[in-house]
Amino acid sequence: MVAPAVPEITEEVLHESVEARTESLLALRELGPPDLVHLLKQPQRNAVKHIGSYHHVTGVDASSSASLAAYINTLTYKEHGQPQTAKIVEGVYCCYNAFSRLDMRVHVTIPGTVESYCVDERGEKRKATDDLWLETYLCSVLRAYSYADDGSGDTIRKIMGVRRFNPVSNTETEQRFLSSAEQLFFRGWQLGSDSVVQVPNIVSNHLTTGLLKYFETTGRYTSGINLFEKLRSQNTEVASLLARVLFMGNEEVEGVRVLHSALKERPMDYVMLDTQATFLLKKAQTATTPEQKEERLRLALGCADRSTIAAPSEFGTWARLAEVYVAMEDWENALTILNSCPMFTYQDKDAPLMPEPKDVFLPTLPETRLDEIDSEPESRYSEQVEPSLLNLRAASYRGTFKKAYSILTEMTAKIGWDQLLKIRSNVFVMEDEYRTEKQEPGPPSKRGASTDVIRGTPEPPTNGEVSDEEKEDKSAEVPQDSTANGHDEALEKPSSAAEPSEVKAEENGNQPEEHLSRLNNKRLCERWLDSLFMVLYEDLRVYTIWRTQMAQFRAQSVQYKKSAEEWEILGSLAERLQHTDEAVEAYRGCLMQRFSPKALTGILRVYEKQKNTRETVAATIRLVTWQYRWYSEFSPELLHTIRTLIEDEGAVKVRSIIQATSLPQNVLDLTHHYAALCATFRSGGTDA
Repeated sequence: MVAPAVPEITEEVLHESVEARTESLLALRELGPPDLVHLLKQPQRNAVKHIGSYHHVTGVDASSSASLAAYINTLTYKEHGQPQTAKIVEGVYCCYNAFSRLDMRVHVTIPGTVESYCVDERGEKRKATDDLWLETYLCSVLRAYSYADDGSGDTIRKIMGVRRFNPVSNTETEQRFLSSAEQLFFRGWQLGSDSVVQVPNIVSNHLTTGLLKYFETTGRYTSGINLFEKLRSQNTEVASLLARVLFMGNEEVEGVRVLHSALKERPMDYVMLDTQATFLLKKAQTATTPEQKEERLRLALGCADRSTIAAPSEFGTWARLAEVYVAMEDWENALTILNSCPMFTYQDKDAPLMPEPKDVFLPTLPETRLDEIDSEPESRYSEQVEPSLLNLRAASYRGTFKKAYSILTEMTAKIGWDQLLKIRSNVFVMEDEYRTEKQEPGPPSKRGASTDVIRGTPEPPTNGEVSDEEKEDKSAEVPQDSTANGHDEALEKPSSAAEPSEVKAEENGNQPEEHLSRLNNKRLCERWLDSLFMVLYEDLRVYTIWRTQMAQFRAQSVQYKKSAEEWEILGSLAERLQHTDEAVEAYRGCLMQRFSPKALTGILRVYEKQKNTRETVAATIRLVTWQYRWYSEFSPELLHTIRTLIEDEGAVKVRSIIQATSLPQNVLDLTHHYAALCATFRSGGTDA
């Protein structure tokens, strides 16, 4: 398998990229940025001048200084048979150790010596020990999985020039990975956790997330069961992870037994309770009779409710309880519980902060040449997009807000916008209702709950100040074309909920008891949730205009025209609102004009659900090629797709379908490489 091309970012000042990395060490909070490889080159015609260049990389074996030096050595070879215009005389490989918060570095002089050391947050050199290399290796593997692209290209576009390799490509490297994970398992909480987890613990952190993702991607469930069985003997809490891997491997009876036994010892372990609730919720969706579904949801409700008592400050437990109520179609309780969710500021993955480069060279391998993909970058930047599509705030949601919005859209998809507003007014104190209760005809409050922008915390500014962001939000509260062409007059704009501070102030004042009792029958809506309703209204408004216009154009037999970028945004909008067919329609409209990994990934998800093997293979081949074009030979989601296909259809059939596709052989070989990985790991269906 040919390695991806090597991107080259040239520095203005020698070594400024390494210095910028050193300065950023103090600010790192997650697993750290991708590894940095800095090269010092000497032009062949000028022995005095030196040129500094760099690129980023994930998935390289970081178990020792020798393995990192070997990577730099591979860069000295002639590229694709072409003579190099400058020879590499020095190289520095930087790999972050998130356990000890050190940057491990290997300095290679060509020809000459290899020096390994580490740099702490103050920029001081320290000695690199074997224990530090063990930690660094594990962090490197976890970064490769955490920072891998899901096929849509969103991750690839965030950081320029990153080569992504598969860190665990055979059973030998798997053994090394799991052995290091076992040794450092009970320190995993030091790495932090996903943005939806408030407090990392030994079973909810980046290490356990990476392990579970590895087992799900490769299907190596037996290895996972063996690992967690050993760790469970040291700590009962690990039973939740063991059960999850058993559920993945369809060992459901054993998984239930493990949870049952562990909960006898730790009846208030919220992760185990949440695992039970998730399992029961999934089983309720596949129930064959209404009675069976009702019973499973009742059991799920008990587990989810108990987990919120065990961990009242965790978002995940409350979100799960809200999901159970949605499945039970208990809308008022679902909205009440959603309002109770503790929301956290989203902590994005650590990204490198590099100075402005002098030059950027992004080469293309001949093996990745495909006409429809090569034309994508040129057409992408010349497209026009309506401002109303660019300003949809829900598209930027991450972490807890993204999950809460998903629950809200699921309710809307099931009962409709009008019914959702009625339930909202039944549950929460609304501003108009509150003012009527007060019987004060004065002007409405200058600051409504629905105009508060989401910034990761529901707390108001100190001293009653209004931020610039809130002023912008107020100006955007009334959509400019909310009745454009009369298409969405039926879409009712949500009214504001009562300001919590005002209501509480009234309750503390000398108000009549009758007035207070009427208000006390309802809850106060958190400002972040009130803001979510406004964002949902804007999504629905734009969606309604689009669908109405589409219907009108079809009735007149006129083609409805949008740019590829607009189709991609509309597809994402429809997917967010859980209108699958409309999302596929929009994504197809985008792909008819140019290649889009995001649009193709959206369609691929539908193909997988429909078990459409040939279309799934065709989409996967193109996504694998696009990934490889941008220096990524490894995507866990695409590997999982291929593995699932092979399990369902058999390796021989899948390979035959890949080979029968009318695409160049060099492109097909890239996808064959993914299929070969499945054979290496002896996945189900590879013997057929």
